[in-house]
Amino acid sequence: MPVDHGRSRRPRVRIATALTISAAAVLAVSSYSPSGGTTEPTVTIVPSTSEGTSASAPAPPAVTVPPVHAGFDYQIGGPYQPPAGVVVVSRDHEAFPAPGIYNICYVNGFQAQTDAEQEWDQDLLLRDQVGNVVYDTTWNEALLDISTDTKRQRIALKVNGWIDECATKNFNAVEPDNYDSYTRSAGLLSAADAEAYQSLLVAHAHGQGLAIAQKNAAELAPDRQRLGLDFAVVEQCGTYGECDLYTDAFGDSVFDVEYDEQGLQVACTTWGTRISIVRRDLDVVPPSSPGYLRQTC
Repeated sequence: MPVDHGRSRRPRVRIATALTISAAAVLAVSSYSPSGGTTEPTVTIVPSTSEGTSASAPAPPAVTVPPVHAGFDYQIGGPYQPPAGVVVVSRDHEAFPAPGIYNICYVNGFQAQTDAEQEWDQDLLLRDQVGNVVYDTTWNEALLDISTDTKRQRIALKVNGWIDECATKNFNAVEPDNYDSYTRSAGLLSAADAEAYQSLLVAHAHGQGLAIAQKNAAELAPDRQRLGLDFAVVEQCGTYGECDLYTDAFGDSVFDVEYDEQGLQVACTTWGTRISIVRRDLDVVPPSSPGYLRQTC
């Protein structure tokens, strides 16, 4: 299985209310409607600790997962009006959600953006045995050092700030990219490191009422329930023959982005009746930019 295909396109663009009713705390989260209207809110009822007394701790916000086999668009390179039929869209955390549909918020969770190393404490950048920063050479991004609990906590503090932005802007979910960066670390990071760090992001996203996606890393998909991941956003599962690894773990809650015609054909032929599939140009640019491409099954 290839380990270097978390081909992530990252642009350099730089809540629910709790109510106490008698013996229950009720929490409502606004929902979306594929038709562009509104639906009934998702409601979670949490029993009180004793009769006549509300629970001592507030209930976590309800989390809404995206609809399966839905029209999907991947807009992390720049937002634009979703094409007809699109009811789920992913956009960068610095953009705003598209009204009336389900919005996934992109954050680069495991690597620094290109040329953004100085935005991080330098000891949080992964370094090799001689002190050189380790890069994802495909995208010229420094890997973050998630090798210890202390560093994971510090990195999560920054990334969780972006997740807070997503919640404030009323996104429905978050997509932390580069879960598979440990495979590009020359053995300096492990899958266990990635999962331990991911669990911090999962807990924070859920605490903000956001669903959270696994991004790539097919080999870690079997652990999604233990970590609490809600759905998958994947790149080129048709090209690399990995779609079944994600559907085995997430059922039909898989959103696949392909970047070439052959990958699109394979994904559509094999999985087109079950999962959401879109082909985008490699830089996922908006229609106003040269090179824009978008195709579906």
